[in-house]
Amino acid sequence: MKQLIFLLLAALIIPASLNAQSSIHEFKVETIEGNEFDLSDLKGKKVMLVNVASKCGLTPQYEQLQEVFEMYGGDDFTIIAFPANNFLKQEPGSNSEIKSFCTKNYGVSFPMMAKISVKGDDIHPLYKWLTNEDLNKHGDHTVKWNFQKFLINENGQIDKVISPKTKPNDQEIIDWIQAS
Repeated sequence: MKQLIFLLLAALIIPASLNAQSSIHEFKVETIEGNEFDLSDLKGKKVMLVNVASKCGLTPQYEQLQEVFEMYGGDDFTIIAFPANNFLKQEPGSNSEIKSFCTKNYGVSFPMMAKISVKGDDIHPLYKWLTNEDLNKHGDHTVKWNFQKFLINENGQIDKVISPKTKPNDQEIIDWIQAS
């Protein structure tokens, strides 16, 4: 009887905890400078979330990310980068080294967060939400490589997942940014 009661309680509690975050707006992350960044501040804004790396063949995408941010960034759209060292150790630097690299080489001015893990046992809770259909209600998404893009709508939900090889200034992304 005790086991049955435990199982019934677990069935009620576990689904509630899986749905604890219904959008990215319920997460807080750390900036590359070490400050807290509350993603609820992005309500009403489209967001491109992208995992980045400094020693990757796709690293030149920083240039297009910056161009897109300069052209469209503001009240309605932003880009948030998450350095990650999950693919062939292509982001080995510290947060200060990453920030210096991005500023010096690409003039990055869009928000950058502290280095995290985007897959595996130590996956950051935000990326766990982004990649798990039970949590995000959009679909299971594997982070395939550095510079994968999650296009998040004004309500904090996933609209599209864009391949790492697709440049940030691709027409599909620009059309999404410009759509009402």
